[in-house]
Amino acid sequence: MKRLFFVMLSCFLLSVSAWAGSIQIKGSTTVLPIAQKVAEQFMKEYPNISISISGGGSGNGIKALIDGTTDIADASRFIKQKEVKRAVKNGRYPVPFAVAYDCIIPVVHPSNPVSNLSLEQLKAIYTGKIRNWKEVGGPDRKIVVISRDTSSGTYEVWEKKVLHKARVYPGAQLQASNGAVAEAVAKNRYAIGYIGLGYLNKELKQVKVNGILGTPATALDGTYPISRALFMFTNGWPKGDVAKFIQYVVNPYKGQKLVKKVGYIPLY
Repeated sequence: MKRLFFVMLSCFLLSVSAWAGSIQIKGSTTVLPIAQKVAEQFMKEYPNISISISGGGSGNGIKALIDGTTDIADASRFIKQKEVKRAVKNGRYPVPFAVAYDCIIPVVHPSNPVSNLSLEQLKAIYTGKIRNWKEVGGPDRKIVVISRDTSSGTYEVWEKKVLHKARVYPGAQLQASNGAVAEAVAKNRYAIGYIGLGYLNKELKQVKVNGILGTPATALDGTYPISRALFMFTNGWPKGDVAKFIQYVVNPYKGQKLVKKVGYIPLY
């Protein structure tokens, strides 16, 4: 009887494993806190579906979708035309889902007296034309410029809206994630960086841009000049567990409440 029980238990466990699903999510470190928070709650409601999440940047996430090594690509920018062409060549058809809105905000150390910079001043700092804080109302100290690597969607939006395609000057320190930028600025009194709104914390001071503070309200009404949508891309129209997860993310009573909880701006 005991042997029969263990045989039946083994068959049951095998059948449960067969039902269990898994979802791979890769890409943007900006979208990462949303994906993590939503996945945590989603797996509580759907314990038979496991979700694996990693960062690495928007470009890497989209590349993984094109290569077939992820189910969902997180991206803090829209997919490029050349990426669409590569995807179609590989027999893949990326479908975008906006999951939140965001501001890219310049941040400095809390001890820095500078509280506002124009878009022109930010461009001059990041291209190396302004190198001392005293030129923008700060202390007589060299500016330590912290930027993102080129695989970052945050960098690409910054490049487009602030730098207008100009190159970051060679003396800038490049970081691989929002978290790394936040940590680097928090540890250096003379540093400046830029991060997604969800990474703002008490160890950083937010700097206004053109006199406007980046907030949910100024992002949604278009007055803050460095705003954007955040995306999750799937290969074709999602089905099965992936469809269930995307529906959960955009649900106003589920995923969108968690978007707000992690510091980003819900869709509605």
